[in-house]
Amino acid sequence: MATPSEKLAESLEALHALQEQGVIAIRSGDLTRTHRERLCQNGFLQEVIKGWYIPARPDETAGESTAWYASFWRFCAAYLQHRFEKNWCLSPEQSLSLHAENWTVPRQLLVRSSKAQNNITALPHDTSLLDTRAIIPEDKDIKEKDGLRLFSLPVALIVCAPGYFRQNPTDMRAALSMVRDASEVLDRLLEGGHSTIAGRLAGAFRNIGRDQIADDIMQTMRTAGYDVRENDPFETPISFALPAREQSPYVNRIRLMWQEMREPIIERFPAAPGLPKDTKAYLKRVEDIYVTDAYHSLSIEGYQVSRELIERVRSGNWNPDQDDSDREHRSALAARGYWQAYQAVRESIGKTLQENNPGSVADNDHRNWYREMFAPGVTAGLLRPADLAGYRNGPVYIRSSMHAPPNREAVRDAMPAFFDLLREETEPSVRVVLGHFIFVYIHPYMDGNGRTARFLMNVMLAGGGYPWTVVPLEERVTYMAALEEASVGQHIAPFADFLAGLVDAGLKGKAPPKLPSSKSYS
Repeated sequence: MATPSEKLAESLEALHALQEQGVIAIRSGDLTRTHRERLCQNGFLQEVIKGWYIPARPDETAGESTAWYASFWRFCAAYLQHRFEKNWCLSPEQSLSLHAENWTVPRQLLVRSSKAQNNITALPHDTSLLDTRAIIPEDKDIKEKDGLRLFSLPVALIVCAPGYFRQNPTDMRAALSMVRDASEVLDRLLEGGHSTIAGRLAGAFRNIGRDQIADDIMQTMRTAGYDVRENDPFETPISFALPAREQSPYVNRIRLMWQEMREPIIERFPAAPGLPKDTKAYLKRVEDIYVTDAYHSLSIEGYQVSRELIERVRSGNWNPDQDDSDREHRSALAARGYWQAYQAVRESIGKTLQENNPGSVADNDHRNWYREMFAPGVTAGLLRPADLAGYRNGPVYIRSSMHAPPNREAVRDAMPAFFDLLREETEPSVRVVLGHFIFVYIHPYMDGNGRTARFLMNVMLAGGGYPWTVVPLEERVTYMAALEEASVGQHIAPFADFLAGLVDAGLKGKAPPKLPSSKSYS
């Protein structure tokens, strides 16, 4: 008779076979009842709605949202395909956000179909799907993207609600920037006689600096006999023109966010003291705060580290093979990697204090921080040497976050643009806040993004003469919520306020966060 472990292994093989076929939305009929119940009981399968499931991880705590957010789009694509076959598409507004590569999970996904019944389908973690009975575009005006049926970009720009320009300016500007020539929208504007929409789009294109497209729309519509009045649908102008030849919506999204978020940061952050005269004293303080920083930064990431472990690592009296459990072993490796990376970051700060551009220093050195952080894992055989080669080659998801970082191809466009912005920025406070935020927004590595972002933040702090700042473990919930608000809601103020409070405390000489008094763990 098979043991419980052997039975579970059989069920996992059945699940693995489905995943090998690319199946994410699993229907009841895809697995036998025995396999399905066994996988659910052991945490490898989660029910989404009656008769539909997604793969999950048994180490996720009850009620955690990571598996659902990571599966959301592929689940919805499969579920909608099953319900409506090809007679459906997402709303024009949602289509525009996805064209602009905003894959944030929406609270409610709006779907059109002539077969719809105007129903709301409740989904996990306060998300839902609203299907509305409405006409969908012809096949030539539908674009498929990762299994999702979208309005094509030109048609979506024409039929979207005018208020969407004000409600989601970053998405709309990024979508507009993908239009290379007025001809992409003009034929449909002329066919439908859309004079009001033509004026709105002309104003929108002029808002992002695409004057040629705006002029072509206005002149062509007037030549065809239409009375067109240009109208900017955005509430505010932008202070720069989006590059006409930039085809990556991710790059334009980052540029737009950077410009929109600058002023709220400057308003909230304490003035930069300027580079210190005594660089040796500054570096000594960086060295002195290491144990505190390592404890809090590693604990935020879920590692169980103690003061004793950190001190052993720093002194070289370190042997991870002495630890009894796998978790302690990994924590020891993480502590060793943090020590090595900290030394590399300290060298970067030394360069910054010599009046080198902080953005250039971070651009040149951040890969070395990453390599040092994970080198002990390679030495221990837990990672392959190829894992230190560079940016990630696969998708990554942020635990419990509705934000979906860019795909691996987009990372290679986004990171150079990010460092260009960091290098060109003249305001130290903006480099500090957006250096940290945009780095984790892109999430360029499979692991270590939070630690690297905090290192980058401190290099930017040094560039303004601010003190090294520790993000306290006790403030983890507030810290993560502020990052989520910036990523999903595009509101940087909570994160700017959070960091400004920590930095201001340091400027006033307040003591850094405390360490546990005994051999306690996070």
